[in-house]
Parts: sequence; C-alpha cells; structure tokens
Amino acid sequence: MTGDNATVSGVAQRYASALFELANEQGSVDAVLGDLGRFGALLKDSEDLVRLVRSPVYSAEDQLRAVTVVLERAGIGGLAGNFVKLAARNRRLFAVAGMIAGFRALVAQARGEVTAAVSVAEPISDARLEDIKSALREIAGKDVQVDLTVDPALIGGLVVRLGDRMIDTSLRTKLTAMQLAMKEVR
Repeated sequence: MTGDNATVSGVAQRYASALFELANEQGSVDAVLGDLGRFGALLKDSEDLVRLVRSPVYSAEDQLRAVTVVLERAGIGGLAGNFVKLAARNRRLFAVAGMIAGFRALVAQARGEVTAAVSVAEPISDARLEDIKSALREIAGKDVQVDLTVDPALIGGLVVRLGDRMIDTSLRTKLTAMQLAMKEVR
C-alpha cells in the first residue's frame, strides 16, 4: 500500500508543479487557484463525482465526457479546466485531489505562507476562524492559510496540524486518555 500512496503523491506533485509553472508564466495563479478550489469543493460534496474520479471501471473517454459537463456547469474553464481534462485523458483523475493540494502548497510556498490543517467538531463562525488564524500566525511567524474540516467524531475542541506540529485539544482525545488512565488504575 505504501508504494501506491507514494506513486499517487509523486504523480500529483508532478502535475501540480507543471500547472503552477504554467499558471505563474501566464499570471493566472489566483484564477487557477480559485477554479481548482471550486472543483475541490465539488469533489467534497458529490459522492457520484468521487466515484467517477476514483473508479477504474470508467474509461478515460467516459471520465473526460463527464468531467467536461461538470466543469461547464460549474463555470470552470481556462487553465484549470484544461488541467482537469488532461488528468482525465491521461487516466490520472484519481489523483486530482492530491494535485489540487499540491498546487495550493506551491502557491502558499511562493507567497511565503504556511498551511495549517484544522479539524473542528462543528462549523465555526468567521470570527472564530480569524482568531485561530491569528494564533497560528503568531506561532508560525508568517501568514497562515487554514484548511478547515468538520469532523463530528471529535465531539468538541479542535485538532491543528501546522507543519510537523500537531495540537489536539479534542474532547475525543481527552476521553480516550481518561479511559486509559482508568484502566491503569484497576
């Protein structure tokens, strides 16, 4: 399994790097970033699209036709649209989520930003998100982009991953620690 993940991340990184170089040359990094963000949101929201992207059952032509329709309906064109279509043509659509993440990371690196993965138990307000960004900015010493996900399994609190650091203040983790402590007492 590890080899498969390495292959996917290698493919994703190569595609992301090529797209970043091209977008940078054309001065369209922000437009591509926005379009890829919209496509990534579609992937998160649609199980059917995820199935299309990940399933080896569909031919490259089937994937290309379906993705073309999705892109047109979402208003995603230009470089980002052509990029997703190229991934479909080359049977690399399964790695498109990694490609989007790789592109975001390259943009953040070029801008001197850091990305933090933040998981919360329930949706948070914009003011709370700004508080989190501000705290992370102080820790990192530079601008921080937040990749926010909602994970009800956390029960409460949050989990933050910033580079190689992880802060876990989730209620789930605290309850697990209490369970372990209670077992040791017996």
